[in-house]
Amino acid sequence: MANVLVFTEVHDGRVKPVTLEILGRLHGQTADVAVFGDLDAGQVAELAKHGAQSVHKLKGAGLEKYSPEGYANALSEFIKSKNYDYVFGGATSMGKDMLPRLATKFDAGLASDVVNFTFDGGVFAGTRPLFAGKCLAKVEVTGPKPHFISVRPNALGMSPNPTAGSGSAADVAVSAGDIRATIKEIIKATSTKVDLTEANIIVTGGRAMKNAENFQILDQLADVIGATVGASRAAVDSGFAPHAMQVGQTGKTVAPSLYIACGVSGAIQHLAGMRTSKVIVAINSDPDAPIFTKADYGIVGDLFQIVPIMTEEFKKLLGK
Repeated sequence: MANVLVFTEVHDGRVKPVTLEILGRLHGQTADVAVFGDLDAGQVAELAKHGAQSVHKLKGAGLEKYSPEGYANALSEFIKSKNYDYVFGGATSMGKDMLPRLATKFDAGLASDVVNFTFDGGVFAGTRPLFAGKCLAKVEVTGPKPHFISVRPNALGMSPNPTAGSGSAADVAVSAGDIRATIKEIIKATSTKVDLTEANIIVTGGRAMKNAENFQILDQLADVIGATVGASRAAVDSGFAPHAMQVGQTGKTVAPSLYIACGVSGAIQHLAGMRTSKVIVAINSDPDAPIFTKADYGIVGDLFQIVPIMTEEFKKLLGK
């Protein structure tokens, strides 16, 4: 049995789903959760439902806003006071920024962007994609403990029958240490939708969208089904969408439950960023488009006619 700490991020007062995915896979291990700041009783109960034994709410001066240096200093201080074998976190923007810095403080190994893992006798074995997802590698982490693991959001899925933990919660005083670079201001994006890398449903537009204004029809569909809108590199290079929306080898790698590709041809660079989607729906006027070789469902036709029809049908189905 391994002693495991799961670091969770909080968005709008709720823990990020990747935390619950990780906890659901830690059956048989002792799993604690660490979070910066406060967490209400409902969210603590949710963590306990998925297996958290203890929830440590880390608090201290200079930790009100995220900084990689301050958070890494505070977390390393806390981890050193315990006896954890593994430290998990999501492979989110924050996780990719902070976990490598944290691992270096322990001269420890980091298995990044893991999409699956098991524990055998308390020993971790993970799976992570290499070469833009063209192959999967089995990885273990050796050397000084704790070992650090980051997990790709939506890759594991929620455990259908998680083993509940006690979920006791307590405040822990920690220090941010000497922060040499501070964040003066955080400017939030105008969109309130979930980030592409964490979205459960994604609607993506390609070059066939023709212009930026036409992305409105994708926004309308996304609003109905609770999706986030993405774009192919061709659409981004054409100026139809910002790079933050790009899905693919040179954009963001995603793993949603449902991926709807609208007017996306399916170049290998794009497939590298979304091939791990659970269900892929492709809409393209070209019946020979490469995207159809990867799609679970395909519609050959004009996306400007098909997408509005889908939007209306989803409204009826969902009662909106």
